Amino acid sequence: MKAIFKKEINAFFANTTGFLVLGMYWVINVLFLWFFNSDYNILNSGNANLVPFFELSAWIFIFLIPAICMKSFSEEQKSGTLELLYTKPITKLNLVLGKFFAALAITGIALLPSLLFVACIHFLVKNSYQVDFPAIFGSYLGLGLLTCSYIAISLLASAFSKNQILSFSIGAVLCLAAFFALEGISNIALFGSSIYAMEYLSLSFHYKSLSRGVIDTRNIVYFLSFTALFIAICIHRLQKTQGQ
Repeated sequence: MKAIFKKEINAFFANTTGFLVLGMYWVINVLFLWFFNSDYNILNSGNANLVPFFELSAWIFIFLIPAICMKSFSEEQKSGTLELLYTKPITKLNLVLGKFFAALAITGIALLPSLLFVACIHFLVKNSYQVDFPAIFGSYLGLGLLTCSYIAISLLASAFSKNQILSFSIGAVLCLAAFFALEGISNIALFGSSIYAMEYLSLSFHYKSLSRGVIDTRNIVYFLSFTALFIAICIHRLQKTQGQ
């Protein structure tokens, strides 16, 4: 698994594409959070928190994570190296986890500069107690868990096709559906009221709960279970691919 992890990290940063993807993420963040007169502008929010950043990142990651993961299995299948990996003394679980943790590490690198936003807010307010640090911590935890879910979905999408663009498209659509679709459907009053059960199954419901600074173990268990489910499906897909 360690070898797979290093291989994925090196492959991502081996050319300018990786740096371009992360660079675009930060350009969008800086423009929308500090310069554009939008709902995400921190200076216009009037609150000493990073709620706009985490709301924006949750949406950007719907496309950023599939872009990071689209080559994971698609490129391996296209070049024929996936069959070569099957001959190595490595289990499907270790193969998937190696790629999973590599994508998680890359996303973590992308999030590191966001600590500068925390510092900026700290210096913008007169008293540090006005900064809602519990909410910020909860939001980082929520975004990390949401990232794990997105990565698991995107790896599965990459395992379904040899075409990277198709893998990216499938991953983005699935991430969007998991984050927003179920909550949107639940708000349609088909039976005279919203369907709470469907809303509860959406990623956005649990992400928003953690973003309020309330660390509820039920939300953590949900994200971990969701991630484990898609990793298991991805492993099953690889097993079927090997048998073909």
